[in-house]
Amino acid sequence: MTAETTASEPASTDWRSRLRRVGPGIMAAATGVGAGDLVATLVAGSRFGYALFWAILLGTVFKMGIGEAVGRWHLGSGSTILAGWRSLGRWATGFFGVYIVLWGFVYGATAMSATGLPLNALFPALSVRYWGMICGVVGLALVWLGRYRLLERLMTILVGVMFVAVVGTAVLVGPNLVALGGGIVPRLPEGSLAYVLGLMGGVGGTITMAAYGYWTMAKGWRTPRWIPFMRTDNAVGYITTGIFVVAMLIVGSELLLGQGMADGDRGLLELGQRLAADYGQWARLPFLVGFLAVTFTSLLGVWNGVSLLFADWWRTWWSRGETGSDPGSTAGMRSWPFRGYVLWLTVPPMSLLFLDKPFQLTIAYGVLGALFMPFLAGTLLVLLNSGRMPAAHRSRWLSNTVLALCLVLFVVLAADKLIGYVSW
Repeated sequence: MTAETTASEPASTDWRSRLRRVGPGIMAAATGVGAGDLVATLVAGSRFGYALFWAILLGTVFKMGIGEAVGRWHLGSGSTILAGWRSLGRWATGFFGVYIVLWGFVYGATAMSATGLPLNALFPALSVRYWGMICGVVGLALVWLGRYRLLERLMTILVGVMFVAVVGTAVLVGPNLVALGGGIVPRLPEGSLAYVLGLMGGVGGTITMAAYGYWTMAKGWRTPRWIPFMRTDNAVGYITTGIFVVAMLIVGSELLLGQGMADGDRGLLELGQRLAADYGQWARLPFLVGFLAVTFTSLLGVWNGVSLLFADWWRTWWSRGETGSDPGSTAGMRSWPFRGYVLWLTVPPMSLLFLDKPFQLTIAYGVLGALFMPFLAGTLLVLLNSGRMPAAHRSRWLSNTVLALCLVLFVVLAADKLIGYVSW
């Protein structure tokens, strides 16, 4: 292993030591929360006010539970999630291999398009398409270097920008704290069920959740002694992104209630225009910068984290996990399967940017997104209660309850999306 990925055993596990090492959780949670999640929350706030606040809180708890399960598997078992899936049979790694190739092609175009939107609004000389291509190439160049520490620092800075912009916007519009507090009590306004399911399933819930364990490895966390650090790191990451989502609910409730809201990433541009109309350009520009930080963290995290997953899948499928670079090392981040997948995320999807978001692309992305999270929750439930996991680190009742509830939630979400597409 390289010096970058090797860390000594922690001398202390107190809170100060844990907080000093926070990083992978921020990357995983910020990567999972994209522009689409913020728009969905804005729409929920514009239609139901603060009534669905409880769903955001519950969704944050669910994602913390899955993130902790992924990290505990890596640290407790001493093997990667791909090795765990391989132990379940080649059907699991076969499913994931097909999934990750298809998902990468569709998501690459979606991510580049999303990053191009705020840049086009700030600098309209270039179209969304070409700004997106530039962002894709910049992400490729940063990830190509294979330096985890650089990416972690950059992502942390971008999360800081996101925090200031998004939370600052919520403070600007003035939250109704009494109404927000009332939203803690679960209730289902008429027509809100689909939004409740989306909010609970959408706070950072993507394929990048499976990448979390690889980022802990890149951080140098390799043994069960690092589990307390992982739990703190995971909690900080999802609490932070939960605050982002709550801030957008506040904005939707205070600024857009009863006014309607455009679906899709362009809804955030619409919000920027409304901020400019109500508060002046000084409010619009910082928001667009925050919008760019949201989209670029998602792009950068996927370019690195999902490429780590693919490289380990390649090693597991073709070499049976016996040869090849350590997936969490610098060498692993510079291996040809890793770099090949980064290219796959960047170059072929550019062709889709010349299409005007065809209906087939929307269907493919929605279906693919619906299929992965039930797979992740279900396999974690099996792996963490099996003999593959040392008894000391197997799931207890709380983790099993959260994972089981997540499995039910994601199956319902998947069925809802698939039925919706068929009905359309």
